[in-house]
Amino acid sequence: MIRLGAGRRLDRIVAVGAHCDDIAIGAGGTLLAMCLARPGLRVDALVLSGGGSEREQEERAALAAFCPDAELGLTVLKLPDGRMPAHWEEAKGAVEELRMRTEPDLVLAPRTDDAHQDHRGLAQLMTTAFRDHLVLGYEIVKWDGDLGRPSAYQPLSPEVAEQKVRLLQEHYPSQRHRPWYDREAFLGLARIRGIECHARYAEAFATTKLTLNLGN
Repeated sequence: MIRLGAGRRLDRIVAVGAHCDDIAIGAGGTLLAMCLARPGLRVDALVLSGGGSEREQEERAALAAFCPDAELGLTVLKLPDGRMPAHWEEAKGAVEELRMRTEPDLVLAPRTDDAHQDHRGLAQLMTTAFRDHLVLGYEIVKWDGDLGRPSAYQPLSPEVAEQKVRLLQEHYPSQRHRPWYDREAFLGLARIRGIECHARYAEAFATTKLTLNLGN
């Protein structure tokens, strides 16, 4: 098993989501683990929708909690939910602007095979804008049943997994009515992914391209 980060310091992270709460659901445990281990980590986050609404307020409070002691920069746009393909140029411009101002060691984004058109469209933009970076595609459980076979795992301690669930419930009250938005769903998926990588809990990711440097 290849362990990314062993012997290599990760100082700058990019995290993107189509909607407020996508980043926290898909990679909140990973962000928590990294920020707790590396105080002062730089996290540049971009969310395409929810700007100017209560969702943006939720997102700002949530990501501040998921990135403790980090240097966090967050941009929340106002693209309409579910209509990202129709606003391709605006989304592309936002991603390209993000790329111009940061040189990350790691990119957290949706999966390119996500069934939701907003997630999938953003994922496709990320792999073209960040061509020479490691892009990990996080997963979001939903009614589409699109969970696949991930290729990368971040083990989570029980404490981090529990904290992730607590923060999701605490910071996104607008989502609590959704039938899939509960403790069992989040911890259940994390437990399954943990089994797959010999850990108690984990978050899992897809990789579209990975460049190795095994000679050093």
